[in-house]
Amino acid sequence: MSDIITTRLTGSLNKDLTIVAETEHLDKSTVMRRLLSNAISEWKKEYAIKMYASGKYSTEQAAKFAELSLWSFLDVLKEKKVPITYNIEEFERDIKNIKWKRQ
Repeated sequence: MSDIITTRLTGSLNKDLTIVAETEHLDKSTVMRRLLSNAISEWKKEYAIKMYASGKYSTEQAAKFAELSLWSFLDVLKEKKVPITYNIEEFERDIKNIKWKRQ
């Protein structure tokens, strides 16, 4: 089920939205949903990076928040030139997971 949300757009945003809609042969509602979805996805990645870099999220927590696989999140960190931290707790957890999967 979808919720209806209304918002006011500046003239320039409305004009740009119209340009995108006409160019993509879509209605404005579809364009807005797609753009909002992309913006939220990007925000989640940026926030996850921020939390990871500050030590508030582990690699796994940040990847989960960003809705990315661990490997994809590591690629994002590399692209953004964020140093990858790998502490002893994460290492020990990974060793336990490897042992568990082998059984």
